[in-house]
Amino acid sequence: MVLIQITQAAVDSLTLSSNVFQNQAPMQESLTLLNLLIKGGWIMIPIGIFSLLAVYFTLERFMVINRARRIDQSFMYTIRDQLLQGKMDAALALCRSTNTPIARLLLKGIKRIGRPIKEVESAVENEGRLEIYKLERNLHYLSIIAGVAPMMGFVGTISGVIRIFYNISVEANISIDAIAGGLYEKMITSAAGLIVGIFAFIAHQMLNSMIDRVSYTLEQTAVDFIDLIQEPAA
Repeated sequence: MVLIQITQAAVDSLTLSSNVFQNQAPMQESLTLLNLLIKGGWIMIPIGIFSLLAVYFTLERFMVINRARRIDQSFMYTIRDQLLQGKMDAALALCRSTNTPIARLLLKGIKRIGRPIKEVESAVENEGRLEIYKLERNLHYLSIIAGVAPMMGFVGTISGVIRIFYNISVEANISIDAIAGGLYEKMITSAAGLIVGIFAFIAHQMLNSMIDRVSYTLEQTAVDFIDLIQEPAA
């Protein structure tokens, strides 16, 4: 009986000690992406807006430019055959029904067949420049974001440093908790601003490279067209 009482007392003592230890153990906060963004402070709001705009303009311009650089070789062969056979109306109708920069460039040139060759060349070149301008629309926003987003991150860095020194000035005992919030804001905003800026810069360069290829194709098409309309007179 005495042995049972001693055993029960030992079990109760271990249970009490375990409960006390669990109550005293600090709960570690889980570090998630959302928590990191929140710790970045108010400056994360404009950086987040810049990131959404960068993604939107990148996808929108990519789809437009990608459609523009698709070349249907059968379209080019058909236009060539129709012009050589003197079927001007058919060639004009085909260009009007095809929604591509090359079709619009050829349409402008075909309308001026019969006029001085310099006038035809000028019309085709102007149309080519206009098509490139359409493809470059909204690209400057990516350039702006690439420059401004890292600067906004730097603003967050300054804000975080100010917060650190303020907490140090009002606290009697300096602890890691007094500077942790400012350090989080400083580092997270800097990283976020750089990531958004790098993404916008790479997207801007990639889209410009795609436009350069479209520009080369338009120039080559314009040269081929001028050569084609001069063939009958040769």
